[in-house]
Amino acid sequence: MKATYIILSACFCFALALASCNTKEMKDEEVPFLTQRVKGDSAVYGLACDGCNDTVIVMLPETMGDPKTYNVYEAKRKGHVLGKIQIGDKLCVMLNKKDSTKADLVVDMNDLMGIWCYIVMPRLRDADKMTAGQERAMMNNMSDSLKEIYLIPREYGFYLKPDWQAQSVGYVNDDNSLADESPVVFPSLGYFTGWHLWNGQLMIASGTPEFGKNGQIKIKDTHYDTCAIDYLNDDSLVLSSDGVSRSYYKKKNINELNRRAQAIANKLKKEAISAAVKTTN
Repeated sequence: MKATYIILSACFCFALALASCNTKEMKDEEVPFLTQRVKGDSAVYGLACDGCNDTVIVMLPETMGDPKTYNVYEAKRKGHVLGKIQIGDKLCVMLNKKDSTKADLVVDMNDLMGIWCYIVMPRLRDADKMTAGQERAMMNNMSDSLKEIYLIPREYGFYLKPDWQAQSVGYVNDDNSLADESPVVFPSLGYFTGWHLWNGQLMIASGTPEFGKNGQIKIKDTHYDTCAIDYLNDDSLVLSSDGVSRSYYKKKNINELNRRAQAIANKLKKEAISAAVKTTN
């Protein structure tokens, strides 16, 4: 999906909006100062104001002016109010097409931002060439010591930042011939670079990284994936796309997660070196 972004509000306007909505105190890094709209997005954006409850939301629109009140009774009953709305939170609202005073979907963008993870397990390298029975048999025949070495779970995920940037969680650059020596492989993980909301759905950008010798990273073949947000609260997220759903849990420290992923990769490489030395001897 080709996306065109239009900046709709400036930083000082956003600061005024926070003040006029009687918001809670927030750190600068917790709030996106600019609203960037993707082409074709018909959602309404703004800040949650005092007066939000299970029946209505009160929102200061991105265009400023007076706060707007939207009925969310049906949306709440259907589980379409996503997140725990607090005063000052950034909201994405999809209005009812027949009644603009009603909201069909509300996404709390503050709850959506953060580090979201899920667990992945490695598979046998040639599992795609085996039947399910053959793969099970090989796994059953693997010794416990080898399972402890190779069958180590990793945490994958993404970090949705307030400035519309995204970062992969658990990404390891395995551009190394030793990685091919390991008997197991982990699922591929996209190299995430940015995110937006599009009609209440999460749209996340990813591409193929090229790592330069000087430490610079160049992204090529950028593309966008769009997922429906099925569930969201302060520590849980469920996304779905093409009939497949995935659950995520929230973490606080991305550096710790990436260090752990790299440590697992280094351990597998070490075992690959050991196995290669034994083979040559």
